Amino acid sequence: MRAAIVTGASSGIGFEISKVLIKLGYKVYGIGKDFSKINFNEQSFIEMNCDITKTSILCEKIKYIRDKEDVYIVVNNAGAGYFGPHEELNPNKIHEMVSVNLEAPMIITQLMLRNLKKNSGFIINISSIEAKKSSTYGCVYGATKAGLTDFSNSLFDETRKYGVKVITIHPDMTKTNFYRNSNFKEGESAESHITAEEVANVVKSIVTQREGLVITDVTIRPQKHFIRKKFK
Repeated sequence: MRAAIVTGASSGIGFEISKVLIKLGYKVYGIGKDFSKINFNEQSFIEMNCDITKTSILCEKIKYIRDKEDVYIVVNNAGAGYFGPHEELNPNKIHEMVSVNLEAPMIITQLMLRNLKKNSGFIINISSIEAKKSSTYGCVYGATKAGLTDFSNSLFDETRKYGVKVITIHPDMTKTNFYRNSNFKEGESAESHITAEEVANVVKSIVTQREGLVITDVTIRPQKHFIRKKFK
């Protein structure tokens, strides 16, 4: 059975992508920090608890999968976001965003790249709409996602001759628990946000294209732009 690796698989977009890949016949190694909030009794979903900011532990987990399975898809989905004026951040939050959003995807990709070349596989990086515009309320978050997008673009040019497909998805406001640390959240109306299931369906479309065709860049946006302030 073909295998896939999905980070941030214990909730939200990563969990929905995992379910889509399982329906397509993949065994999914889901990497996450806490799987206690999901009830997913599926033999093809292997939960792997891991704090991806711990580089040595992350490398051990990825090498274990690499040596055990025939991996065709890597989805770098895990994300960390803190929003507000830059002076109100702290070094720990900055470090977490850089580690989760940029460093970990680069490390995972490096460890898996030879296998993905052999299998003409997919690297799918979940970036953000913030990578494509000025992010005055989250300049570090936007910078890490812009870095991930640039990494994806260059990596595709490097590896396309080997059959590797590198795709960047840029979701806008998505209805998940991602904004739990923020003083705002997505709008209530379905026209003002996208859903994790909708992002997962885009992944399905990407991995079911004919061989030789690559959708390298996808931006997903709701029809309307609206956010809600949280009130304590």
